[in-house]
Amino acid sequence: MKKKNLFLTLIAIVAVVSVFIFAYKTYAPKAAEGSKNITIEVVNAAGETKAYTLSTDAEYLEQAFAETEGLEITNEEGPYGMTIMAVNGEEARYEVNNAYWSIMVNGEYGMYGASEQVVNDGDVFQLVYTIG
Repeated sequence: MKKKNLFLTLIAIVAVVSVFIFAYKTYAPKAAEGSKNITIEVVNAAGETKAYTLSTDAEYLEQAFAETEGLEITNEEGPYGMTIMAVNGEEARYEVNNAYWSIMVNGEYGMYGASEQVVNDGDVFQLVYTIG
């Protein structure tokens, strides 16, 4: 009886994981190919904004960061991808001062990290120094 329950539990776990994988592959953002014109704005702790406009073939925001002249991103790779630690030398560490860099996409709070955020033509991204 215990073996049967264990077997049924394992089947249930595999089924649930399969549903999550299917949902992610179906509904995750798809990378847009080709040239795009985008803007990346940095809003620092003082509320000052610096804008960078570029044409890029980048499919994801992290790639666009690397192509943006004058934009300096210090990051750490974590289990969920790129974590932005500093922008243009301004550090935000949640464990030190409850601050972090949030990503806004076309005026709305981003749902993905820079490694997974798709870049589309005309997008405006903001990196905002945020105190949580």
